[in-house]
Amino acid sequence: MTTLRSGGWLDGDDEVAMLHRVALASVDYRPGRPVIGVAVTASDLNPCHGDVPRLVSAVSDGIRDAGATPVAFPAMSLGEDLMKPSAMLYRNLLAIEVEETIRSYPLDGIVVFAGCDKNVPAALMSLASADIPSLIALVGIRSPGQLGSRRLAAGTDIWRELEDRRGGRTSDSEWRELEAQLGRTGPGICNVMGTAVSMGLIAEMLGMAMPASATMSAQGDEIRAAAYDTGRRVVEMVESEIRPSGRMTQPAFVNAAKVLAAVGGSTNAIVHLLAVAGRLGLRFDLDSIESAVSSVPLLADVEPCGSGLAQDFHAAGASPTLVHEMADLLDLNCVAADGRTWEGIAAGRSPATQSIRTLHDPVLGAPTIAVLRGSLAPGGAVIKVAAASSDYLTHRGPAVVFEDYADMRTRLDDPELSVTADSVLVVRACGPVGAGMPEWGMAPIPKRLAEQGVRDMVRVSDGRMSGTSFGTVVLHVTPEAAVGGPLALVRDGDVIELDVPSRSLNLDVPEDELDRRRNLLQPPASPPERGWPALFRQHVQPASSGCDFDFLTSRDGPTRLVEPVIGRS
Repeated sequence: MTTLRSGGWLDGDDEVAMLHRVALASVDYRPGRPVIGVAVTASDLNPCHGDVPRLVSAVSDGIRDAGATPVAFPAMSLGEDLMKPSAMLYRNLLAIEVEETIRSYPLDGIVVFAGCDKNVPAALMSLASADIPSLIALVGIRSPGQLGSRRLAAGTDIWRELEDRRGGRTSDSEWRELEAQLGRTGPGICNVMGTAVSMGLIAEMLGMAMPASATMSAQGDEIRAAAYDTGRRVVEMVESEIRPSGRMTQPAFVNAAKVLAAVGGSTNAIVHLLAVAGRLGLRFDLDSIESAVSSVPLLADVEPCGSGLAQDFHAAGASPTLVHEMADLLDLNCVAADGRTWEGIAAGRSPATQSIRTLHDPVLGAPTIAVLRGSLAPGGAVIKVAAASSDYLTHRGPAVVFEDYADMRTRLDDPELSVTADSVLVVRACGPVGAGMPEWGMAPIPKRLAEQGVRDMVRVSDGRMSGTSFGTVVLHVTPEAAVGGPLALVRDGDVIELDVPSRSLNLDVPEDELDRRRNLLQPPASPPERGWPALFRQHVQPASSGCDFDFLTSRDGPTRLVEPVIGRS
């Protein structure tokens, strides 16, 4: 018989156990039943999670029907659209919150609701560290807006229309109509292969979210049924003592990286994969990702790298069909959230369609993502090749340097700015230490060039970019400028050489000149040292290690929670 973790709080006849049972009387707790936490990330500040309350009832019904007691509690909701400077700054905070809630309360298992970009990786990180039976309930994708005869791709269409607006091709009325239509799409995550859907698929491949749930509609019965099944399944996992460490294995991480490449997913997901692997003590780094993705072509015909929407991907069979088409590249013995192997799941797949291609008929050839190194990025950088312009994948050009995001926004459209289509735009001080690593890496095309019809340029940054966006953008340059990395030494006119086929990013400046500049380098002005940002700057690791905190990563494999001393509070 399974020994319940909650028994440490609730079993016995002493006054402490009695007080604990009284505290759970309002949720109809019955002795001997597992207690299952339900982390509720609903928030009016996060429209992606707008339908979570309806799904909470479904998860709770599943938990009760499986013979356990659901206990819902609020958790921070990371809304990518509104949080400044970035929800990324608070990913580790949510991970800590969920882990510490598990540590301090009598929970035998847990379901965490997540969908919007940073909520899924935060959940994965906390559940990897806590290592109690657990799953993620994904919140589903939003409905597509409609602009004339065109279905709108949330996020991606904003970036596309922004380029046209800056180039004088989109009128004020058209811009306002786009806003109106996007505001009518309802709850759910962006319906393209941005960070949210990418991380949902990764959660599936790591065995932490129900198969195919990443691309279900946020509205309707299918996502509610998946939530119900998630509730039932987590109780089964408690009874069988099935923990995340048994599913989030090295082969599962390799599978996840390959699926990310096959769907043309967000480069942000690379940072998150590294962070989750770090919680488990796995040997999974940028070189592991490059090795996994280098031969994987683009199979999902979904924006921003393809032409369709996440709804089309789901209708074509979602992850089970994708996994079937990738069978020769994946370890199908890895176990999914529902207990089946991916081999068993893929056996019942739908046939390949225009939306999910075969390896012999891809949307684009490999690679779709690449890891770069060189004198400008000795610790590594990444580029989404599938979203870049092929003409720029091998490029030499003079740098136009912006000291930070504010400088870029101030000077980008200055008519006197010395910039051409061959220039390389550098936006620095956007890394983890410098700014919390916001999505500031994709600088817009300077207005003067946009008006001339320029639609892409090489851009280099130590920050990130939205997974819904596109362009030839080199990101996550490590070491970052704020800690004295080579990016801090770049000056206007320096030649930067990008060579994606050779996986290199170099600064063509003599070493003695770089040494001279290094000696003149002044440390960046320190922002006010207070609260969470201060703790973040003190302990955050570089992007090449996942931007987790140095005191939260594991070097020796998964570790169980350090249980609290249980007595009177």
